[in-house]
Amino acid sequence: MPGVLKRGLQQGLKVTWTLGKVIFPVTLIVTILRFTPVLQWVMEWITPLMKWIGLPGEAAIPLVLGNFLNLYAGIAAIVSFDFTVKQVFILAVMLSFSHNLLIESTVASKVGVKWWFVAGVRLSLAFGSAVMINLLWDGGAEMAQYGIISDQADPEGYMGIAFLGVKTAIMSIVQLAAIVIPLMVGMQYLKEKNWLDLFSRWLAPFTRVLGVERNASMTLVAGLVIGLAYGAGLMLQAVEEDGVSRKDMYLSLIFLVSCHAVVEDTLIFIPLGIPVWPLLLIRLVTAIALTAIVGFVWNRKIAKRKETASYDNSYPTV
Repeated sequence: MPGVLKRGLQQGLKVTWTLGKVIFPVTLIVTILRFTPVLQWVMEWITPLMKWIGLPGEAAIPLVLGNFLNLYAGIAAIVSFDFTVKQVFILAVMLSFSHNLLIESTVASKVGVKWWFVAGVRLSLAFGSAVMINLLWDGGAEMAQYGIISDQADPEGYMGIAFLGVKTAIMSIVQLAAIVIPLMVGMQYLKEKNWLDLFSRWLAPFTRVLGVERNASMTLVAGLVIGLAYGAGLMLQAVEEDGVSRKDMYLSLIFLVSCHAVVEDTLIFIPLGIPVWPLLLIRLVTAIALTAIVGFVWNRKIAKRKETASYDNSYPTV
């Protein structure tokens, strides 16, 4: 047991260091940018797009804050305005697909998937779902009734802003370590006791639907439950030790960028007074359908390539 603890701790510290080198500077920069004209310029640029998804111009503020910072910043901005239930639901769906975009996309890129691919999928799902909801849902015209959501006062002066940025970045690393290190210790124990093979067999029907091999199954489960960044941490280990293929990396990331941390990310929208079960179902159905379609097409191409190679090799050589 001490050996398992030591190896798991080493792996957890390694993953924390790898992800922390990305999370700390991005969190620091984005937190500071919040108090500069940069985010205001982004809001002014995105405001004309709001009418296409059934949202007023001020809805750009929670979208920008949620994507640049996190879901909590986006929700805090939502309750600062009077929106209808439909508008809040559209914002909730968009932010559930696309939030904390810079950090999570950059972290996901550490496993070998391009950051622009991750960001592009999330933004496409966010705006695509908003258009569909706006066109298909005629209800939700009543004003949303918000619950009690606390907010922090803005810092004063440049030193206060810099201190908040460093504090937020450090707390992000501490939170990352508090989750990743015990998770890696637990995964090391399960791996050495051969429990992971058993879990993979249990999940085989689900991963088969998605077109993903079994050795990526625990990454999917971890990301689904605790989040994209932590799922990427497990994927780093899976790529190094379990030989997860490039195809399975991309398919796993497609699934996780569509649907990760479903419990937490769904429950925090309850104070906004919107139906959360449809929000959860939209994310799950979208993630499963999108990943299954991409996996089916990708696997077909691989099969055709193998058939072509086998056919070409059947000719006698001179």
